[in-house]
Amino acid sequence: MFLITELIAFLCGNLILNQALGISTMFTAAKDRKNLIGTAAVITIFTTFASAFACFIDLIFPQTDIRLLLYVVAVGIIYIGLLFGLKKFSGKNFVKYRKYIHISAFNCAVMGTVFTIGGTAENAGFFRYISAGIEAGAGFVLASLILTAAYKRLDSEKVPPSFRGFPAMLVYLGIISMALYALK
Repeated sequence: MFLITELIAFLCGNLILNQALGISTMFTAAKDRKNLIGTAAVITIFTTFASAFACFIDLIFPQTDIRLLLYVVAVGIIYIGLLFGLKKFSGKNFVKYRKYIHISAFNCAVMGTVFTIGGTAENAGFFRYISAGIEAGAGFVLASLILTAAYKRLDSEKVPPSFRGFPAMLVYLGIISMALYALK
């Protein structure tokens, strides 16, 4: 039940909010299996570490509105840390792999996970935060695999040009979301 609700929220957030910003992480991941693996790995790292930070933020600042700002700052710190770590340990591969960090940093999956689990430290505990981060990464992989299965067909010459790409993908995801919601 939780996974289905999170998957639907993730799909809506990624497709609507990210497309409005001109960035669609899921579409980037769905275009190529290499992109899917890299993006899914980095999103899982982000959601897991951000959830761990959220646990500590919630314990230090319970029931305050400043937590939301601190969640964003925590994701920014993770973003910078991952870039520095990649630069230091990957050497000449930095340029090749940094795109995964850039497109994953402030993704709706990362921020949504932190905002969803946030405020439950006293009830959930540290390991629940970590598992929420891992579940969000797995949800991203599942949603991207669903997109990968249909991407080539929905972006083919058989689809009318005005409907090809993003509009067709929205209709497809709407139908998949309704099917998943029906399982609830």
